Amino acid sequence: MSERVRGVVLYATAAVLLAAGVTWWFRAAPHQPRYPTIEQWQASAQRLLPDVADQESADTIALSAGADHEVVADVGSAEYEVAFVCVGGDGSQVRVALGQIGDDSGRGMTCAGEPHPDNFSVTTAGQLRMNVSVGAAGPVVFRYTLLRATD
Repeated sequence: MSERVRGVVLYATAAVLLAAGVTWWFRAAPHQPRYPTIEQWQASAQRLLPDVADQESADTIALSAGADHEVVADVGSAEYEVAFVCVGGDGSQVRVALGQIGDDSGRGMTCAGEPHPDNFSVTTAGQLRMNVSVGAAGPVVFRYTLLRATD
């Protein structure tokens, strides 16, 4: 076999292996379940707890059943008002706690039905750590805003 034929075979084999690897890479990627109501729930959460000009931090997060999510906001040392709401299907609930998971029982909130925002005040020393735990029913959409308390 000539050098030229060997080179063509080598390059063709490399191209086939590369194509097989790329195909495997995309087919093996985990598929995220699509919930058609997530977009509606996100819009509802945004409507119930809209952004305001002087907020320090805000986020809208879709969480699956049984999920634990830590929110960390780097803020100054001051008193803040934390407002939050969750929107979800039948039986869905979240629990919001400050500090490490398990240190604080937190506040529970039902996400189903007609959700209403809740809030609490907290004094921070430069960073707010908030843990959000979703109950056995899910998914849910959780939204929070953080505003500096007015004197």
